[in-house]
Amino acid sequence: MSQGARLEILGPFQVTCGGRRIAVSTGAQRLLAFLALHREGTHRRAAAEQLWPDCTGCRAAANLRSALCRGRRLGSAPAIDTADRSLALTPSLSVDFHEAWDSAHRLVSGLAPVVDGERLVAVLSQVLLPGWDDEWLLLERERWDQLRLYALEALAQRFQTEGRHLSALQTALAAISIDPLRETAHRIAVEVHLAEGNVACAVKRYLEYRRLLQLELKVAPSPLLTRLVRDLPRT
Repeated sequence: MSQGARLEILGPFQVTCGGRRIAVSTGAQRLLAFLALHREGTHRRAAAEQLWPDCTGCRAAANLRSALCRGRRLGSAPAIDTADRSLALTPSLSVDFHEAWDSAHRLVSGLAPVVDGERLVAVLSQVLLPGWDDEWLLLERERWDQLRLYALEALAQRFQTEGRHLSALQTALAAISIDPLRETAHRIAVEVHLAEGNVACAVKRYLEYRRLLQLELKVAPSPLLTRLVRDLPRT
């Protein structure tokens, strides 16, 4: 582990410095997480208004000053830059979300080789700050979910192309757990089963997905997915 400070917001909030966990007040946690999701920085007023939307302007500004006082340094390491009226995390503070976001983008672009794909699946399976219900977090969580869905699907397709059927199937299932109604990962799972010769598993996956769509949305799977099982040889 690096001896510098590290902020983790994929999964439960955590800050470590020199490998040791640091206790951080609730207000400072919110501020650090907010700044982690605004990598280019943000104006003080915007941060105060979004973090404390139910407070008056004066009260929100006071809350921000308190959070800033408690979160500006993590142990002996600086954590927040306060240039002019802007706030941003210091470049020396490593953030797991930034690493995961960049990895997911490279994966979706298809421009970078995949290194340690199984570890990447575990990272992309992480929920952004589970249990937090702050309004400012809702859109950011949706953006993360959409990016990691595309990344997991791209990774599952790579595994499938390489003939790594178990990895492809597990990655597709990780994507399905994020959005069970989305078809792409179900189609990959069906294709993997067929590539392995597991016709019954492929048909079962298709039928389960069809039932789910009918129950939730009253629609049917796409013709592309349906053809995969419709055109199977019959005895």
